[in-house]
Amino acid sequence: MNYLIICLAAFLASGLTLFSGFGLGTILLPVMLLFFPVDLAIALTAVVHALNNGFKCWLLGRHADGAVVLKFGLPAILAALLGARVLLYLSDLQPLLHYQVLGREACIMPVKLVVAVLMVVFALLELAPRRAPLALTPRYLPLGGMLSGFFGGLSGHQGALRSAFLIRAGLTKESFIATGVVISLLVDIPRIVMYGVSLPGLHLGDHRLLIAAAVLAAFGGAWLGNRLLTKVTLRLVQLLVALMLLGIAAALGSGLI
Repeated sequence: MNYLIICLAAFLASGLTLFSGFGLGTILLPVMLLFFPVDLAIALTAVVHALNNGFKCWLLGRHADGAVVLKFGLPAILAALLGARVLLYLSDLQPLLHYQVLGREACIMPVKLVVAVLMVVFALLELAPRRAPLALTPRYLPLGGMLSGFFGGLSGHQGALRSAFLIRAGLTKESFIATGVVISLLVDIPRIVMYGVSLPGLHLGDHRLLIAAAVLAAFGGAWLGNRLLTKVTLRLVQLLVALMLLGIAAALGSGLI
């Protein structure tokens, strides 16, 4: 059942997120959190996210703006390493609180609480009216790279901040999408390396079949999205994703999952 749910989430998310403005990780991470500890869920999501971004780069990478990738992507790589390091630090901290809920012990962990807060923040960004988007001038691209990379390394939530900074970079629609995909891949690679080196207990290889199935499902979704969803308005989907994020964040932050 977990294979089915995760693969379905990867397929739908990859197809919808190709043009919608929120990332595959935004949808897939909460689903992973239902089945795995938070650090493993983030690492598994990162692997699927990176491989899917590689496929999207093959589909769209020729449209990427090299100058913007350098200005935004290089600071993002360094910041992603810092964000991943913070995640590793939080994973080693002791529980903040133990309590009982309906005879079941709940435990509030620092890493879960931080990820839950970030999920709430990015859910609220999804709920924000699109007629008043968060957008900043191109000269802030390096700052945007640092912020997006840091939160990408910490929890995988990088898409909203990345879009906020790239939206005013003077890019065409195709270039905006492709540039974002390339930058996202640049953030994925160093954080996966950091997770693998510093958290050997994750044993990502033990989940290679799940990763392969989710990646194939994501590839299928990206391929379908590239062919069919270029003109679809996905505001309702964004609202549903935001509500799902808020629900999972509440359960995660309270120690119920």
